[in-house]
Amino acid sequence: MKKDVDICLLLEGTYPYVRGGVSSWVHQIISGLPEFNFHLIFLGGHPDFYNKLAYEFPDNVVGFEVHYLLASSSHLKPKPQKGNKKQFNVWGGFLAFFEQNDEPIPSDLLKNISGFLGGNDPLTLEGFLYSEASWEVLTERYMNSAEHQSFVDYFWTYRNIYQPLFILSKISQNLPNAKIFHSVSTGYAGFLGALCRERTNSPYILTEHGIYTKERKIDLAQAAWIKDRHKLIDISMHKGMDITRKTWIRFFEQLGLTAYHQANKIVSLFEGNRQRQHEDGAPDTRTQVIVNGINTTRFGEAYKLRPNTPPMVVGLVGRVVPIKDIKTFIRTIRGAVEALPNIEGWIIGPTEEDEAYVHECKLLIESLGLEGNVKMLGSQNVAEIMPQLGIMMLTSISEAQPLVLLEAMAAGIPCIATEVGACREIIDGAAGEDAALGSCGEIIPIASPIDGANAIVRVLGDIDKWRKTGDIGKSRVVRYYDEKMMYDSYRNLYQEAIDGRNRI
Repeated sequence: MKKDVDICLLLEGTYPYVRGGVSSWVHQIISGLPEFNFHLIFLGGHPDFYNKLAYEFPDNVVGFEVHYLLASSSHLKPKPQKGNKKQFNVWGGFLAFFEQNDEPIPSDLLKNISGFLGGNDPLTLEGFLYSEASWEVLTERYMNSAEHQSFVDYFWTYRNIYQPLFILSKISQNLPNAKIFHSVSTGYAGFLGALCRERTNSPYILTEHGIYTKERKIDLAQAAWIKDRHKLIDISMHKGMDITRKTWIRFFEQLGLTAYHQANKIVSLFEGNRQRQHEDGAPDTRTQVIVNGINTTRFGEAYKLRPNTPPMVVGLVGRVVPIKDIKTFIRTIRGAVEALPNIEGWIIGPTEEDEAYVHECKLLIESLGLEGNVKMLGSQNVAEIMPQLGIMMLTSISEAQPLVLLEAMAAGIPCIATEVGACREIIDGAAGEDAALGSCGEIIPIASPIDGANAIVRVLGDIDKWRKTGDIGKSRVVRYYDEKMMYDSYRNLYQEAIDGRNRI
C-alpha cells in the first residue's frame, strides 16, 4: 500500500548526490519545514555518475527512489515484432510537438501518452527500440523534418532523446500518494512534474534557480560530442547550427514549455529570471519571485571576528568547474598582484566534478607563477573561513542567486561578482529601500581579469570604505534575505496548494 506524503520532490542531477547551491537549498527547505514530510524522486544520467549520498536525510524524508535515464537497455533483446500501429501513430503526433511546434503539448495528449508510454502494454520501450511500427514513425519523422541530415545521425539522436521519456512515464505510473508534486527545475524533472499532474490531478509547483533551458543551450553550444556539419554562429536564433543541436534544443524547449503550462505555480529567485520565464512561455499569472535565504545567525560569530583591517585574501567559494570560470579568477589575481604583491586568491570548493578542468587550472597557476598566491583549498567550513577573507569574489558565467554572496554579506565581507543572475540586485540592492542602503561591493563584466583586478585594488585600498561596504551587506542580508522569510513563503505556497487555492 502506498504511503501518503505531503510533498514529492522531483530532483534532476542534484540532491542528495551532488553538492552545490541547488542541493543546499533542497536540504535547507526540507530541514526548515519539518511540519511537512517529503518523498524524493531522483533522476540521474548513468549509475556510474552517482556513487554515494552527499547529504544525510532529515527525519521528515519518508521516501526516496532513484531512476537513471541513461541506463543500458542491453537487457532488451532485439526480436521481430509488429508493434501497435495505432498507439505509435499517437506517439508520432506527440513527437511533432518536439520538432516544430511552439505550443505546449495539450493536456489530453499528454495524459494519453503518460497512460500507455513505458508500460507493459501497448507501447513498451522494447517496442520503441525494435518494432516495425516504431520504425515507420521514425522514418516518417525523418522525411518530414530532417531529410537533409544523415539518417544515421538522426537515428541515434532520435533514440537518445526520446528513450528517457519512457522511463519518466513509467515513474509517473507508480507515484506516491502525494498532496503536491514539486520539481526544482524544468528539463526531465519538470516534464515528470507535468506527467504527475496529469496522472494524479494533484497540484504541481515548479521552482527554477537558474533557467534550465538556457543552461542546456549553453551546454549544447559547447558540446564536443555533437559533430557540426556547419559553423555554429548564433545559438539564440538557431542560425547556422547543425540540425542535431537544433533537435536537442527544441526538445529541451518543449520540456520546459510543457512544464510551465502544467504548473500551478512557477517560482523564480529574482525578477530578471521571472521575466525570462515569461519569454520562454510561462503564463504570467502563475509566476512569482521567492528569494533564497540563509541562516544569518550562523555567520554572527564570523562578523564579530572580522578584523579591523582587510585581510589581503580574495576568496572564491564554488565548485571547480567551467561555469564558475575559475581560470578568470586566477588571471584576476595575477593582475591584482601587480598592485598588491602579497594578495592571495583562495579557491574554496569541491574538485571532484571535473578533474580535467581542475588540472587545467593548476597548470594555469603554475604558468603564471602564482604558486605562492593562489591556493586550492577544497571544501571548507565557509562560516569559519570568512574572517580570513578581505573579499568574496564570484567570476561565474552563469548563476541564479548565489548563496555564497549572501553568506559573505552576513559576515560583513564586501563582494565582487560578475553581472549574472541576481548578482547586481544582491550587491546594489533591488529598486527602492533596498537600493537606498547602498552597494556592498562591485559588479564586473564576465571574463574580464583587468576589471576584476582593478575592483580588488579599489575595495581593499580604503580601510574605512571596506568596513562600511561590508556593513551595508550585513544590513541588506539580515533585512531581505533571512531564511525565515523564505520558509514562510514556501510554507504558504505549499498550504495554498494543499487547500486548492492555486488551481489552474
